[in-house]
Amino acid sequence: MKKIFLYTVLALLLVAGSCTKLDETLYSQIPANNFYNNKFEVMTAVLRPFTHARAWATIQDRHGYWRLQELTADQQAWPQKGRHGYDGAQWIRQHYHQWTVTDRAIEEPWELLYLGIGFCNNTLDDFEKVDFSKLGIAEAEKAALIAEIKVIRAWHYLKLMDLYGNIPIVTTAKGGQPTDPPTVPRAEVFAFVEKELKDNLNALQPLSAAMVGRVSKPAAYAMLAELYINAAVWSGAARWDDCIAACDNIILGDMGGLNGKIALDGSILDAFSVTNHLSKENLFQIAYDYRASGDAPSYNGTFWHYRSRQIYNTDRDGNNAWVTTPNAYNAYKENDLRKKEWFLFGLQYKHPALRTSVADSIVLGSEEYVNKPLVFVNNIRRNSEGETGEGGMTRGEENSGARFNKYRPGTVTDPNYLGNDFVVYRLTEIYFFKAEALMRKNNGAATPVAVDLINQCKKRAFSASDWPGEEYTTSTLTLDELLAERGREFVFEGKRRSDMIRFGKFVTASWWDHQPSNDTKWTLFPIPRKQLVINNKLKQNDGY
Repeated sequence: MKKIFLYTVLALLLVAGSCTKLDETLYSQIPANNFYNNKFEVMTAVLRPFTHARAWATIQDRHGYWRLQELTADQQAWPQKGRHGYDGAQWIRQHYHQWTVTDRAIEEPWELLYLGIGFCNNTLDDFEKVDFSKLGIAEAEKAALIAEIKVIRAWHYLKLMDLYGNIPIVTTAKGGQPTDPPTVPRAEVFAFVEKELKDNLNALQPLSAAMVGRVSKPAAYAMLAELYINAAVWSGAARWDDCIAACDNIILGDMGGLNGKIALDGSILDAFSVTNHLSKENLFQIAYDYRASGDAPSYNGTFWHYRSRQIYNTDRDGNNAWVTTPNAYNAYKENDLRKKEWFLFGLQYKHPALRTSVADSIVLGSEEYVNKPLVFVNNIRRNSEGETGEGGMTRGEENSGARFNKYRPGTVTDPNYLGNDFVVYRLTEIYFFKAEALMRKNNGAATPVAVDLINQCKKRAFSASDWPGEEYTTSTLTLDELLAERGREFVFEGKRRSDMIRFGKFVTASWWDHQPSNDTKWTLFPIPRKQLVINNKLKQNDGY
């Protein structure tokens, strides 16, 4: 079982809603000076930014960071499917890189991320007035808690900087501060994030089962690794050696682990399962435990078909929204176990527990294929009307595209049902970061160490008999191939837009029916117009 304390706190926080309204003040129901009476109340404040991160960092039915990272890139799409999914063409605009300064998809991530920063700032301000010794909290533990809040705040700024570039930095909620903070250049935001991480990581606790869903020392080093691998884009100067050093602190160091020492999981399923709090490789994850808190991850709403409860034997279906683009599904070889395990494709069968007979084993469609077998196909077009060709974003049907199966819910009777934590960083990505940095230092050519790092990860996706023909060599692992393998390994994980930008493909590459703009303005999102109206010290990004 996951630690009872953490999920008791999460459950109480969720009573008021996991996502505080944007105009709501933290502790609006309980004055801060009457709140910090014991350690439990201190921990509710520390954990508030983590529960809030569900709204923007995970697979959610909201406009957040994760959604922009995927829908604007080359692996996922939300096409119109008959009478469903047009939604004012907002998903179409994201797919074709045509978003505007008033799109809600651009506004809400800004609001949610700054709200999370507000939670951090409020807590840090409040903690200045708390006598921790009276609550039985020693100085070392106090320092670790403060460091944890500062590091999670830095992570918010890292993601804001990724999306919007030049942004304001606010570090306190105290009165007397500027109400209209000015735009800070991206390179200065980068320096702020780096300093916050480096200044606080040594005070953090090691990773352990008790730290599931929280920021520990390896999580902070993973944030540094992400910062440095993107430094050339985000700050204007490459930091490959610093990236390698941050990765080595995790790979070679002794920083604990969720389940023994940090190591690659043996199976491609372990990091995402309903018991992934026991994963050896996960470094930082957003915690869910439906049985303990009543709050479940929302991947079903985003990805599942209207009849998916029959496939999984669960108590919920989905909105039949997102699909995998044909090019992304085709990127996997047929013998790649990730293609088989991480996607639903072809004829769909009912869970064995729901079958009353052999004839009753098939899931039936409900829209274009009502009362006909539901067969997911690798195209997005009106097949029921005889359409051929590549189709398009307004041409989908209920069975278009391969479907998400990376996080599986368990059955409704599973004691860990819907207990999948959302993975933010895992050791596999640290291996990939280090390999990429080594290759970029070597003028784009793979080194033996880089090849070994990627092969250790990739090997899990092939049978022992197939593996000898699939492993990379220094000649086959090119930078383009590394980006392709990153796509195959981190599909659905909210990484793809940043990866494509770093590899120079986001505005220059074609995929499915998307044609390149060759306009670098699309590598940043605009500052939302409503924020410019509120704060006249903000400066709009070029091209908007």
